[in-house]
Amino acid sequence: MSASTTPRQSPLIQPLGDHGLIVRFAETLSDAANRAAIGFASGARGANLPGVTEVASNLVSVLLKYDPAQVAYETLAGEVRLLVGGVGTDTAETPPQRTVRVRFDGDDVGTVAAALNLSPDAFIASHCARPLRVLATGFAPGFVYCGFHPEELAVPRRTEVRGAVPAGTVIFAARQTAITSTPIPTGWHVIGHTDFSNFDPAQEPPTTLREGEELTFEAIT
Repeated sequence: MSASTTPRQSPLIQPLGDHGLIVRFAETLSDAANRAAIGFASGARGANLPGVTEVASNLVSVLLKYDPAQVAYETLAGEVRLLVGGVGTDTAETPPQRTVRVRFDGDDVGTVAAALNLSPDAFIASHCARPLRVLATGFAPGFVYCGFHPEELAVPRRTEVRGAVPAGTVIFAARQTAITSTPIPTGWHVIGHTDFSNFDPAQEPPTTLREGEELTFEAIT
């Protein structure tokens, strides 16, 4: 993953099933492609596209769910092509900012720090030194992808998948930090835990965070 990779000049627009349309800005994750996806999703939500019932932003793509009884795929695709050319690569407004308090007590803190030639305390300080952007939510309910850490904090994912970790686990890999909101297995490094939860099925919407927001991680004991 490179944070400097240029997104597609013309995003790929494809059907997904019989009531979905996906707009893909790149094949691999980059800062530019992610910002393009976030910018398009913001524009699509405000555009009142015909028949569209949901706009879901992913790491480098945006899914539009639509009612085929209200709009044909070809018609919606044409509207999307016009919209793609008229929106920016991120929202112009200052993004909401939040602080997430973390106990850096994960089993892999020492391993990650050693791989980076840092002490555990130095790794934690570097991790929390600057805000991260919410790249996307999803994969599992409320799961939060945040990035990007600088190149000097790059470590690959684990070679083995760990069994289910609990909700509120803070994990780290590929210049990103993620937060789980449900128990899931993971191949990322477990570096801590938080009481923050991004998923409540009793609420509408069920998630608190949205792509483009900024998170500052604060170490607590």
